[in-house]
Amino acid sequence: MEHLTVPEDRVGLELDEFLCLIYPFVNKGFLRTQVREGAVLVDGGMSKPNYHLCGSEVISIQFSKEDMPRKPVAPAEPVEILYEDDDVLVANKPAGLAVEPERWKRDASCVSGALLQAAVESSAANQDPDETGTGMLDFRPRLVHRLDKDTSGTLLVAKNLEAERSLRTAFDTGGIQKDYLALVEGEHPLPDGEWDEISAAIGLDPRKAGRMQVDEQEGKPSCTRVTVEQRFEGYTLMRCQPVTGRTHQIRVHLSWAGYPLMVDPSYGRRDTLLLSNIKRGYRPKRGVSERPLIARLTLHARSIAWTDPKDGATKRFAEAPLPADYTRLIKQLSRVRPAKKWRS
Repeated sequence: MEHLTVPEDRVGLELDEFLCLIYPFVNKGFLRTQVREGAVLVDGGMSKPNYHLCGSEVISIQFSKEDMPRKPVAPAEPVEILYEDDDVLVANKPAGLAVEPERWKRDASCVSGALLQAAVESSAANQDPDETGTGMLDFRPRLVHRLDKDTSGTLLVAKNLEAERSLRTAFDTGGIQKDYLALVEGEHPLPDGEWDEISAAIGLDPRKAGRMQVDEQEGKPSCTRVTVEQRFEGYTLMRCQPVTGRTHQIRVHLSWAGYPLMVDPSYGRRDTLLLSNIKRGYRPKRGVSERPLIARLTLHARSIAWTDPKDGATKRFAEAPLPADYTRLIKQLSRVRPAKKWRS
């Protein structure tokens, strides 16, 4: 059994939040269950997960490391942080890296593992272990929205409970503005500079688990604003702003409207894009396998804007540069297909 004394700077914190700082790689659901089952005691008695801690109380931990779920795995390379203040950070999520541990690939690395590892290292650098005795985190990253594994770009993360609640409310009420770039099949007829809305309800596709579809009868109301960013022969770079936040919303809406992503194995027709797919007459050298120009969704979360959770008024903004594979594809399209100038 482990015994921890509540430090003065953690007085008033909810018990489950305190435990999250002590056990950074353990999910909150597990810790709340341990509290409810009596494996975590406050001054020798049972408490609720949302109990607000008082000064000098002793927290007794009766579960062992063997009982804990497997921790999220950090990737070999750290995830870039685009913006950070006392309440919020914005990560630049690379394509191919899941946001949270995948159900069937628990040993695979993920963004949450990277953020937790960075928080642990930062906290360790700021603390004197002989004084704290707990290795407690300064803060625990809290994901407030998701990006598909093969989508790159801005990912908003809260650093405390108050910021998490504020940002979740903002997402629910349309207070967060997200801006995406989507390379799609087809030449979109929308005039330059004009916006259009795709309004179509989205629900689960009963034919395939994890897939969504437009379903005006059973689906939830969904809306995506779109405009043309750059034109190519046979393809279009679209700028998309989801007004609602349904699973796979941009991908489903664009496909339903007749302009699926250039690469999208679920809602389009390719899982990779080769130069021979877009360059007429191109043939790779004999005996040499053609490498994909891009082998993931042609969707990039370019920017995100939110209101500061603390003052409720100041606007904040973060932007993620185009990744190398996306930039390379745009350059190739510009070279091998007639294109108008891309408005930046």
